[in-house]
Formats: sequence, structure tokens, C-alpha cells
Amino acid sequence: MHPKTDGILETSLYVSDVPRSIRFYEQTFGFNVISDFGERGCAMRAGTRQVLLLFKKGASRAIQSPHDGNGELHVAFAIPSAELANWESWLQTRGIAVEEKRTWELGGWSLYFRDPDRHLVELATPGTWSAY
Repeated sequence: MHPKTDGILETSLYVSDVPRSIRFYEQTFGFNVISDFGERGCAMRAGTRQVLLLFKKGASRAIQSPHDGNGELHVAFAIPSAELANWESWLQTRGIAVEEKRTWELGGWSLYFRDPDRHLVELATPGTWSAY
């Protein structure tokens, strides 16, 4: 039998402008920086026991760290069903275009939009997956 895990603790996005990305995630989600890595990036609290890492593209190569990536990635944040309309209004107020609003077979909804580095950000309600 395999060892157990307690879920995903952190996820990383690779960004071209760390301060701009920090502002986006602070102002859009209310996430706060919990650890500053200087020019390399930072760690932000993204929920209970959840961390969003923002790394400057290419900055970790200089110290031979495996933390580097490129391209448009996808990250999804869980939201309560009752908050879906509030999120739609909030994003519209902030001038953030929703690229897609999708309903799922299990009854959940997803909103998709882009961050400043064109990463696809999803807000997902319960009923998106059988596990959620």
C-alpha cells in the first residue's frame, strides 16, 4: 500500500513581473505574501494550508534551482456556490474579462479568466469534480 498524502500544499506560477503579479493576487483574491524570496519571487497564502508560489521566470537558474517554468499554466481556486455571482460582479468591477463560464455535469460551475501573465485562472464551485 502506498504512503498517504494530505493533498496539494503549494502550486507555482512563473511570472515576468513579480510585483505586478503580487498586486493582482492581493487585489483580486486578498492573498497575502507569507515569504519573500527577493527577486526570485514569493509565497502567498492562498487558503487554509495552501500556498501559491510566484517565481520570476528564469530567476532560479542563476542559483541552479529546479524552480523554473514557462508557458501559460492553469490554476483553479475553490469557491462556495453562493459566491459565484459575487465573483462575477467583482471581476467585472476590476475590469477582468471572464473568458468562459461553464456548468458541469455534476452541477458545478467554473469561471475562467487570465492573470497578467496569461495564466488561466479558474474559480470552481462544488460539483465540478466527483471529489469536489
